[in-house]
Amino acid sequence: MTALLSNFRNTIIVSFVLALIMVYAFFTINQGSPADFAVAVLRWLHVFFGILWIGLLYYFNFVQIRVMPQIPAELKPAVSKYIAPEALFWFRWAALATWVVGVFLAFHRGYLLQAITLGALDGFTNKGIMLLGIGMWLATIMFINVWGFIWPAQKIALGIKEGFDADAKAAAGKKAMIFSRINTLLSIPMLVTMTMYQTVVG
Repeated sequence: MTALLSNFRNTIIVSFVLALIMVYAFFTINQGSPADFAVAVLRWLHVFFGILWIGLLYYFNFVQIRVMPQIPAELKPAVSKYIAPEALFWFRWAALATWVVGVFLAFHRGYLLQAITLGALDGFTNKGIMLLGIGMWLATIMFINVWGFIWPAQKIALGIKEGFDADAKAAAGKKAMIFSRINTLLSIPMLVTMTMYQTVVG
């Protein structure tokens, strides 16, 4: 067991195998239609990728950004050259996967157009869809921030993209931090809309 748990890749593989066994078990007792089961699988994937994305967003904001000024200068390269690039890899791809699966989920459930128009197609009569749509737009803004602002700025700040001096790197780091903080600000109300809708309305 120690050998298995000491290897991250093997741990994740076994975890997904166990998860797929559970998915199959739920399939065998499924009381609904195949479409209902597809929604359940999409929701599982949406939650998994969302936890990975928002978890890393909170790691950056609750821990790394706050603690970096306290780290001695000679130790900072360990974070900027090794930890941050790896975290940003999972962060940006989890953001993409969360957004894409969320769009598929909304489409599959038949409320994508209603939600992205904030209920305008129904004359704004469905307040639940309006609130869910607000959450979807908040998540979309966060997704755009990751790929359009945070990641491009971090590539400069961390030296992944070469040819920039210290001032440019510092400015890029500040830009990445501001957009990361915007995402943190938006994330909590976004999570309210997602969880409340599924519990109270959906």
